Amino acid sequence: MKTRKSDCEILGKVLRNFREELEISQEKLAAMTGLHRTYVGSVERGERNPSFQSINCMLGSLRKTWSDLGNALDAEFKKQVVQHSGRSPA
Repeated sequence: MKTRKSDCEILGKVLRNFREELEISQEKLAAMTGLHRTYVGSVERGERNPSFQSINCMLGSLRKTWSDLGNALDAEFKKQVVQHSGRSPA
């Protein structure tokens, strides 16, 4: 049985996917947001619980809205439920 990912890991995965869609590096995203490169990496790995302000900066630089984030998180959480329980998504 697979272990359920933490909320921070799921958030990090979504933010990484957004960044990779634009084909930009963590270093470039850090420069665009004013955040440190290692901080961006630790958020993407789910090692940090970023503030509202940090997420907002990242979303703006990634040309994404809070709605985009919510939709992507919803999809990822549904995948986790399916992987964890073996059920199909609702």
